[in-house]
Amino acid sequence: MPRRTATMLASTLVFIALLCAGVFFKVPYAEMSPGPTVNTLGSADGEPVLKISGRKTFPANGHLNMTTVRVTGADYEMSLVEALYGWLAHDNVVVPHETLYPGGKTEEQSTQENAEEFSQSQESAKVAALRELKIPVTSRVVVSTVVKGSPSEGRLHAGDVIRAVDGAEIKEPGDVAEQVVKHKPGEDVVFTVVPAKAAAAAEKAGKEPQGTRKVTITTVRAQDDNRAIVGIQAGTDHTFPFTIDIHLADVGGPSAGLMFALGIVDKLTEGDLTGGRFVAGTGTIDDEGKVGPIGGIDMKLVGARKAGAQFFMTPADNCASAASDTPDGLTLVKVDTIADATKSLAKIRSGDTKGLPSCAKG
Repeated sequence: MPRRTATMLASTLVFIALLCAGVFFKVPYAEMSPGPTVNTLGSADGEPVLKISGRKTFPANGHLNMTTVRVTGADYEMSLVEALYGWLAHDNVVVPHETLYPGGKTEEQSTQENAEEFSQSQESAKVAALRELKIPVTSRVVVSTVVKGSPSEGRLHAGDVIRAVDGAEIKEPGDVAEQVVKHKPGEDVVFTVVPAKAAAAAEKAGKEPQGTRKVTITTVRAQDDNRAIVGIQAGTDHTFPFTIDIHLADVGGPSAGLMFALGIVDKLTEGDLTGGRFVAGTGTIDDEGKVGPIGGIDMKLVGARKAGAQFFMTPADNCASAASDTPDGLTLVKVDTIADATKSLAKIRSGDTKGLPSCAKG
């Protein structure tokens, strides 16, 4: 066999061997890529994304799209070839597996956590939207979770409304821990609560929960320090003056909060919030309307632009990253609060976009 032919054959065999090794050799990485976008003013799987009953609503045209990121599953084992391809692909990002699934988090645990965050983001979106429209929302501090095996198990229950701790009125969830840690482990704390069943019945009737009872809990020492704890997590529950349902399957996490809130505002406001324009965006939101940062901003920008978005509502803390690689034809709009977003939408609606708050590169 001629030397040149032998050399080419050997090189080919080496290349094939390396390629096979790359396919079968697994690496501890995961991939993020642009996911689908959903118009909060439209429908998904045949159901309106936002359904409001008990209050007059108005037709809403245009787009207020939430954006998503696809990620490989916790159990997915990426090959070296896939990792190399992901690193070279412009729209995808390859990250250490630990980044998406810290501490060996399982697929089930991640899904559950995302579902809880998604549910909470919906509640905050409703509260923020109604407060932006000056529609009253009744809020109260409740027992969110009870730790199994803790002193509170069987004595306090998820959904109990916390009126006071040791006689001190509770106005915010943080007030509960503030009162408990005043004690030493082993001391008693007295909770004044409305039981969960009574609270649920009152909420269904659109009334303020009544009928309190006192529950004495003996504190124990926290595992990580010397704090006194009772084994509960306090949260906030709300009573809305009408029904707002958000229907969207197979989506998790808190990052759709801002766009849900804007969609609710649009449906409860006469006229189109967008002026018929295609606006997409992302961002967490709290009950006060504060917009927070999210992950995967680069991929959300790509997904939004591919869907046809012209403007992208961008959390202020994500601005520098977003501005470093913005798809052509997409205008970033910096937002800190829902009020910022509605003001910017007014500019977009009028066509006067020169004064829009923009994102600068870091």
